Amino acid sequence: MMDWTDRHCRFFHRILSRRTRLYTEMVTTGAVIHGNRERLLGFSEAEHAVALQLGGSEPKDLALSARIGADYGYDEININCGCPSDRVQNGAFGACLMREPARVGDCVAEMKAAVAVPVTVKCRIGVDDQDPEEALFAMARDVIAAGADALVVHARKAWLQGLSPKENRDIPPLDYDIVYRLKQAYPGVTIAINGGIANLDEAAAHLRHVDGAMLGRAAYHDPGLLLTADSVLFGTIDPMPDAFAAVEAFLPYVEARLGEGVRLADMTRHILGLFAGMPGARLWRRHLSTEAPKRGAGINVIKDALGLVVRQVEHAASAA
Repeated sequence: MMDWTDRHCRFFHRILSRRTRLYTEMVTTGAVIHGNRERLLGFSEAEHAVALQLGGSEPKDLALSARIGADYGYDEININCGCPSDRVQNGAFGACLMREPARVGDCVAEMKAAVAVPVTVKCRIGVDDQDPEEALFAMARDVIAAGADALVVHARKAWLQGLSPKENRDIPPLDYDIVYRLKQAYPGVTIAINGGIANLDEAAAHLRHVDGAMLGRAAYHDPGLLLTADSVLFGTIDPMPDAFAAVEAFLPYVEARLGEGVRLADMTRHILGLFAGMPGARLWRRHLSTEAPKRGAGINVIKDALGLVVRQVEHAASAA
């Protein structure tokens, strides 16, 4: 979810659900150690519980980055062993690490020694010509032995040669059963599943077999599905009655960030899909996409876009 789940996105998603755990976009250890930490790692207290996802392959660098993240207040440190992008291949981390489970175990051990918060691993079921049964279980064996607190498994292979990162999200076939078998093999370890989960009903179905279900693109492109996540998945009261209330709740945050010099479009890009399937959704997206990038765009752009949806909903109701 690089360039997607930044702090503005996470703040908005937290408005929609109080119980789900949020993950940052992957941040490399080099960036954490040498870059602008506040820009990369800063987040609002309202985002908790939030996990920092790291990219890297050197145990000591990951340990230092984990300690920096824990000092920032993150609730979990996650090492990404699943991203197949050219960038991670050039750096020999991400999905490349599926070939080096012992190294990942060393990384986890160093990170566990450095921080008190949970250390978790996100991985694939294998890469390229690996046998998933061997690759996934080898990864699990080594990282669990090193003290990993949980595994999040994207239930498809990554093809490092021949497929783009986008194609890697869709083309390799999903194998949810292998993740279920992993949970059966390690009943005392938290196992979460990821990949192709399109809605809360599918997530709930997976939760009959594993401990967690991670939604990525589905929750980003249609954030409205999170409005009922707390009641459907956790049996608690949903914090927002509808998408309109969620937008109103987001406005004070947007106004505060505008005062700090953040561009409106950097925030509104995360809410474009909020009214998916509702009357006025296209007008909402068009107005935000057109007006938010303009110089000096302010809070009224969102209010005007919201008014367009309200009028379309009212018109649809009266026509019915």
